[in-house]
Amino acid sequence: MEIKVTLTNAPKAKPQDESKLGFGTIYTDHMFVMDYDEGQGWHDPQIVPYGDITLNPAAIALHYGQETFEGMKAYRSKDGRILLFRPEENYKRLNASNHRICIPELPVDLCLEATKKLVEIDKEWVPAAENASLYIRPFIFATEPYLGVRPSKSFKFMIICSPSGPYYASGIAPVKIYVENAYVRAVRGGMGFAKTGGNYAAGLVAEVEAHAQDYAQVLWLDGVEQKYVEEVGTMNIFFVIGDEVVTPMVNGSILPGITRKSMIEVLKLKGVKVSERRISIEEVGEAYDRGELKEIFGTGTAAIISPVCTLKWGDKVMEVNDGRIGPISQMLYDELTGIQWGEKEGPEGWSVEVCRL
Repeated sequence: MEIKVTLTNAPKAKPQDESKLGFGTIYTDHMFVMDYDEGQGWHDPQIVPYGDITLNPAAIALHYGQETFEGMKAYRSKDGRILLFRPEENYKRLNASNHRICIPELPVDLCLEATKKLVEIDKEWVPAAENASLYIRPFIFATEPYLGVRPSKSFKFMIICSPSGPYYASGIAPVKIYVENAYVRAVRGGMGFAKTGGNYAAGLVAEVEAHAQDYAQVLWLDGVEQKYVEEVGTMNIFFVIGDEVVTPMVNGSILPGITRKSMIEVLKLKGVKVSERRISIEEVGEAYDRGELKEIFGTGTAAIISPVCTLKWGDKVMEVNDGRIGPISQMLYDELTGIQWGEKEGPEGWSVEVCRL
C-alpha cells in the first residue's frame, strides 16, 4: 500500500531548551493514520498534520478497552544520522498483543515503512541534547460503535511522536522502588504479556500509594502466591546477586521487554552470567541480608536503564550499593546507549538508519 502524505501548512515552534523537554508532553507536526474494516482489511495509510481525531461515543475501545500500543525511540547521532533501535521487534510484539485481544494483525513491513517515513518527515524534531530522543508511540484502538461485548469490526492504527528527555526526572540516578503486597496486576493466562492500557490502569492505585511514600515505582509480585518477583510498573527488573545477574522469566504475565532482551544479549556477549528464572522476594531479601545483593536495575524503552537504590518490602528497607549506580548497570547503560546513539557498533540489525540531517 502506498502511504499518502499531506504536510502541515502551520508547523509548530520546536522546543528551544531541549534540557527541559520532560517526557511525552510535546508532539511533532505529523502523525500516521491507517484504518481497518472487516472485509476490507487495513487500508488508506497516510501521514497527515498532527491533530485531534473524532470518535463515536459508543466506540468499543472506550467501553471495553480493546486497544494496544508500543513504544520506541529515534536517536540523533553525533554525525547527523537518525537511528531507530530494533523497531521490527516492537511491531512483532505489537502483533502478539493484538492477537491476545482480537485485533487484526498489522503488516510489519508497512509499519516499519510508515515509522521511517514519519520520522524522516519530522526529523528536525529529533533532539540533539544528551539523553534526549524522539519517543515514538504506535497504537491501535477499536472504533466500531457498539455497546455489546465482542471484538470490534473496525480499528484505527496511529503513530505519534514526542521529543522527550529522560522518563525519570532523575535520569540515570538511582530510584526508590516499593514492593506491592496488596494489589496484583496480572496472572499467567491473562494479559500481562500484552502491551495494552488495561495493564497499566491496573497499576495506578499502587503507583499513587508508592508515590505517597516517596517511592518512584511499584515492583509487582505474582498474582497467585504474591511471592515471586515479576516486573516494575514501567520496566522489567534485574538483580545482581553475587556473580549472577537474575531477571524473572517471561511466563505470560510479564511484558517481554525489548530492552530486557537486548540487555540479556549484551550480558551474554560480555561473558556475564545471566539467568532468566523465577525469583522470590524472599530470595532477594535473603541475598540482601547475606551482603550478596550487589545491584538492582530496571530496563525499558522509556527509561533505558534505571538503577534502584532502595527496595522497600513491607517493613524491610533494602539500601543497595550505597545509593550509587553499580558497575554492571553502568556498563549496560553505556553499551546500549552507545549503540542507540550510533557511537558503538551493536549486533547486526540493532540500529536502523532512517535518514541523515
